[in-house]
Amino acid sequence: MAPKHPSDTARPLMALLYDKTVRSIIYQVLVFGGVFFLGWYLVSNVQTNLDEQNIATGFGFLDREAAFGISESVISYSPQDNYGRALAVGILNTIKVSLTGIILATIIGTLIGIGLVSKNWLVRFIGKSYIDLFRNVPLLLQLFFWYALITNGLPGVRQALNPLPGTFLTNRGLYIPIPADNPAWFWVFIAFVVGIIGSFVLRRWSFKRLEATGQVFPHLSVGLGIIVGLPILTWLLFGAPVEMNVPALQGFNFKGGLNMSPEFFTLLLGLTVYTATYIAEVVRSGIQSVPKGQSEASTSLGLKPSWTMRLIILPQALRVIIPPLTNQYLNLTKNSSLAVAIGYPELVSISNTTMNQTGQAVEGVAIFMTVYLGISLLISVFMNWYNKRMALVER
Repeated sequence: MAPKHPSDTARPLMALLYDKTVRSIIYQVLVFGGVFFLGWYLVSNVQTNLDEQNIATGFGFLDREAAFGISESVISYSPQDNYGRALAVGILNTIKVSLTGIILATIIGTLIGIGLVSKNWLVRFIGKSYIDLFRNVPLLLQLFFWYALITNGLPGVRQALNPLPGTFLTNRGLYIPIPADNPAWFWVFIAFVVGIIGSFVLRRWSFKRLEATGQVFPHLSVGLGIIVGLPILTWLLFGAPVEMNVPALQGFNFKGGLNMSPEFFTLLLGLTVYTATYIAEVVRSGIQSVPKGQSEASTSLGLKPSWTMRLIILPQALRVIIPPLTNQYLNLTKNSSLAVAIGYPELVSISNTTMNQTGQAVEGVAIFMTVYLGISLLISVFMNWYNKRMALVER
């Protein structure tokens, strides 16, 4: 029997390399190994540098006293509290400005987006000019502009502007009256939430009734009546308290009421104005994606233009609007980190102070990256759920 040629033993190995499945496994193993090696190198390098600087790793620093003040907070806070509570203040401040900005930007962007498809040329011109102006200027520059305008353009406390009774506008922010402390207002708020939930339930019932019987139920007007009427009824049951906590000048500043600081006001204004330009374009494109035949048919049926927009155009446009709208909500939330440039104590600003004092840079960055990731995922989950609710159901 003749001995095997060396090329004969190499052929099976070469055949394996030419196999598509085997090559795919080899590539995945190589990529996984490369990523693992890179991660191991980075972690070991960081650990070595921290050991050389005698910096302990871990999150034990969160229990230590923070010893620095925070100018505004949703929850009670003092410099004697620990770093964990300070970071919680930053998270809540980020959520506050992001949530408020999303609501205001959605309202303004929707109105401008509808104005862009208006038949009135002046309305279209104003909307287009607004978008061209604010969308093409970087957000950071806008924040600097608004902050300089508020702190240098508005008068001091003693010369405060008084546009409405009990409302004062100064270079220290906006002061507005709020209801005085009374248990009735808590139950009024609960009644408002119950009213909103009730209006949604009524809306679903009215649609099922329409499909089953063909009879239209005025769910919009009745729902608004529930949302408004239920809190008013609760307010009356508690004796209709009218006492207000009105800001008043005492010494060198206003006391009482609700204060919106220049930093918060600047950040909210910048985020709202900037993001509303993109939302307006999203709304415009969504409206224009609806075939013109829809509006022509509704006009031929004698529907008012406002009814056509509210009942026919916008419900169909929402299916196009929601996905890009989600991106704008995520951008607004992440752009709130620019607040560090004007001194608003949001998550990144407080994390920077914490890292400077403790030297726990890796843990600090990991915390605010995780928080932003969590908030973004929550927004995405909610918007995807809403998008599925608005999607067409094929039979």
